[in-house]
Amino acid sequence: MLYAFQPGTRGLQRLGQESPMSPGSELERALWIDLYRPLDSQAAAVAALGIEVPTLADMEEIEISNRLYREENADVMTVVLPGLTPDGAQISGPVSFILTERRLVTVRHHAPRSFETFPDRADRSAAGCASAERIFLGLIEEIIARQADLLEGVGRTLDRVSAQVLSGKKISPSELQLALEEVGRQGELVGRVKLALLTLERALSFFDQTLGTNPQGKELRSIVKSQMRDIGSLTVHGDFLSSRVSLSVDATLGMINLAQNVTVRIVSVVAALFMPPTMIASIYGMNFHHMPELDNPWGYPLALGLMAASAVGTWAFFKWKDWL
Repeated sequence: MLYAFQPGTRGLQRLGQESPMSPGSELERALWIDLYRPLDSQAAAVAALGIEVPTLADMEEIEISNRLYREENADVMTVVLPGLTPDGAQISGPVSFILTERRLVTVRHHAPRSFETFPDRADRSAAGCASAERIFLGLIEEIIARQADLLEGVGRTLDRVSAQVLSGKKISPSELQLALEEVGRQGELVGRVKLALLTLERALSFFDQTLGTNPQGKELRSIVKSQMRDIGSLTVHGDFLSSRVSLSVDATLGMINLAQNVTVRIVSVVAALFMPPTMIASIYGMNFHHMPELDNPWGYPLALGLMAASAVGTWAFFKWKDWL
């Protein structure tokens, strides 16, 4: 899909509100062109403006030289952001920002939430939306805010899981398994957010180097520095949440081990209770010719009494030792 935006009375106004932009639409007056899973015809329409659209394979290259470079008066910056696939799965995928003097072009193959919320709030960002550079910085600000929201959500989830696991109440093994799975998902999310912050920091550092000849470079550079500080703070927060994830995993696994130990102890005690009666029954089950108790009328009740007494005695001993 191809979406084109220009500044409106409030935020950014999408050109062609009725439907996504078609390749034949007028794109010259758009300050921001957003390509989401672009068709070949849509990529060609943007290429007609003098902007080469990178392929997904190009965007997935991990070398810095392939993610941050300048080509034909256009700065190309690729970051990795968490988002949704068309079928709703959570992934981290590359997003390319192609910045020229006249417009910003973004290319993505998944759906980070920030791209949906930014147009209506573009004019409220610190940079505004009067130029391509300001739209870029405003979009980066929205993305950083989204990562902060994700980290706060992780913190709330870990609070809930920790309160459940460490409440001192009896928790079933299935509930502990669900808690462990939830903590694992939150750990994966923290990892995706930290990767996004790392790539955003690199992109902003690259953009800051291009502001030397910009007439508004001093003002834009102060915004970049503010965003870099935000990224640094969120990185520290992400490290803190990573340690909390590890603690939650250890606590949950510890509770699972305790529950398993209780089960094993019960089985061991039950087996120990039946050991003396089994030994007595085994003795009188032997086929020796001379066993005087077999000929006595009190032999059978005596054997039953001995088995019952040995089981009760074993149980009393375990109770005295506080093993039950």
